[in-house]
Amino acid sequence: MAAADALQTPDAPPTMSPRASRLIRRRYSCRSYRAEPIGAARQRRLAESMAANTTGPLGSQARFALVAATPGDDSALRRLGTYGFIKGATGFIVGAARRAPNDLEDYGYLLERVVLSATGLDLGTCWLGGTFTRSTFVRRFGGLERDETMPAVVSVGLIGDDGSERIREREEGTRRLPSSELFFERGFGEPLDLAAGGAAGYAKALEAVRMAPSATNKQPWRLVRDGTAWHFYLRRTKGYGKGSALFTLLRIADLQRVDLGIAMCHFELVARERGLAGDWVVRDPGISLPGKDTQYVVTWVAAS
Repeated sequence: MAAADALQTPDAPPTMSPRASRLIRRRYSCRSYRAEPIGAARQRRLAESMAANTTGPLGSQARFALVAATPGDDSALRRLGTYGFIKGATGFIVGAARRAPNDLEDYGYLLERVVLSATGLDLGTCWLGGTFTRSTFVRRFGGLERDETMPAVVSVGLIGDDGSERIREREEGTRRLPSSELFFERGFGEPLDLAAGGAAGYAKALEAVRMAPSATNKQPWRLVRDGTAWHFYLRRTKGYGKGSALFTLLRIADLQRVDLGIAMCHFELVARERGLAGDWVVRDPGISLPGKDTQYVVTWVAAS
């Protein structure tokens, strides 16, 4: 595929019937679940969503499966290590990314679509990147092929908290970076005016990006608008992820690339919901970067 080629955008999964913006607002990191297993009907709907999300917008392949407890055996998943981070989950969405140049971005994009489908089924979810024991999850997944990795998994189940988790999640949301530090006009020196011209139509999509989940809430995405193009950049956190001795020792994936894929998912879903068509392309505009910690990834080109 040439760098400037338009990239294939997967069809929306059949389970995503509510408005994407509403699902994004409803989703939160649920860490406490009821012991009741996920019902057969919900499992079928999740399977449909996973089957519909196998090719990412950057061309990489992924596959997903639901590892779920059966009725009468709510302890079946207790030995799947989550370091005490998750309580009572009776299901996990696990997956494998086939190694490719943009495999982690595509993995984040595709798995977030499945997450939002689960949200539409009134299920709680929580992304797990560095807080799960890969070996046990890989075994329950049935193993990985030689060219596959398991970057992250998602706990899923019937919400069991009393609402305090959702309150805490909203409070954490208020600590996210302001739009002026995430979105820019033509270059990194000028914050984007969300009320001006062509940017106004994308205000909801940009807010969906700002509220996207990310590992330890680092928010590594940066967007630069240039006419009808929205350039997505990865702004790495110093000492976190790629190159980190801890990440290398524990064989943790480059989670900030996964996070960028989640942001891409939110942007596209809300843009399309608002009738703003476009395509993903890889075409580096050559914009001057603010530092070595920032790299170009992909561009959304709005349809004229």
